[in-house]
Amino acid sequence: MSTQQYEGQAAGQANWPNGIAPYNSPIPMARTHLGHALVSEWTKIRTVRSTVWTLSVMFVLVVGIGLLTAMALSGDDYTGMPLLSSGLFGLMLGQLCVITLGVLVVTSEYGTGMIRTTLTACPQRGRVLLAKAVVFFVLAFVMTTLACTLTALINSALLSDQTRPSYVSDSNFGGSFEGGKLVASGGEWLGATVGAGLYVALLGLLSLAVGALLRHSAGAITTMMGVVLLPLVMALFMAGEALKDVRDFLLEYSPLNGLASLYRIPMTEDQDATGWPLLGGLAVVTLIILGVAYALLHKRDV
Repeated sequence: MSTQQYEGQAAGQANWPNGIAPYNSPIPMARTHLGHALVSEWTKIRTVRSTVWTLSVMFVLVVGIGLLTAMALSGDDYTGMPLLSSGLFGLMLGQLCVITLGVLVVTSEYGTGMIRTTLTACPQRGRVLLAKAVVFFVLAFVMTTLACTLTALINSALLSDQTRPSYVSDSNFGGSFEGGKLVASGGEWLGATVGAGLYVALLGLLSLAVGALLRHSAGAITTMMGVVLLPLVMALFMAGEALKDVRDFLLEYSPLNGLASLYRIPMTEDQDATGWPLLGGLAVVTLIILGVAYALLHKRDV
């Protein structure tokens, strides 16, 4: 260092507080955005064992039970059910895995204390909740739709040889026939694949919102099991004309009826139900609960 440079540095140090130079990080600083939160949440959700196990079990249940049911129903005799309807039975169990995962996406961080690190790295709490919701919903929708599509293809391969009996019209209980053979319409394919995937993914997203509200794994999972199963169970035990209106209401708006309607086997007397209106209602309820979770997230301590 030359004498001139040394004197210049010494003169500059005189203006520093206590003669200590401020630290300048060699790492360039960048403004964070939603993309960073999405990458962070994707890294977390794909690297924990609960994600692999729950989605694997869901896939095995949906495809496995769908295959076994289709094999049991296969034959030349018409079963009285739509071509793709047997995919419902595996999905009724598989959806419980997606619900459980939706809860764990939030509550596992509260249980381990990891949420403190998450909110320290990203103080914008709404951004954290939005990133969790988007990553989980996309993952749940893709995996569930893939499982439902594979099950629908299996059903189509094993059950399409069923012939129309003489006493059955061209359209009976959702079953359609072309050339005397059982077929599925475009609406049935859409409902049994994309519709079912959306419905289960929304149930999982609702579970995530409930997990954010309760911040307790067992409590949130129990609450969601009650939401999914309790209306149907209560309706089954409501005998008598005095309770008919309540029974019909519980059956019509139960989550399981919405799923069954997408497969064209509704649990109500309305055999033309498609399940899409109930899917829209579920989306509205999910957005409302997410909004409540967003508001409380900003008011609560970690």
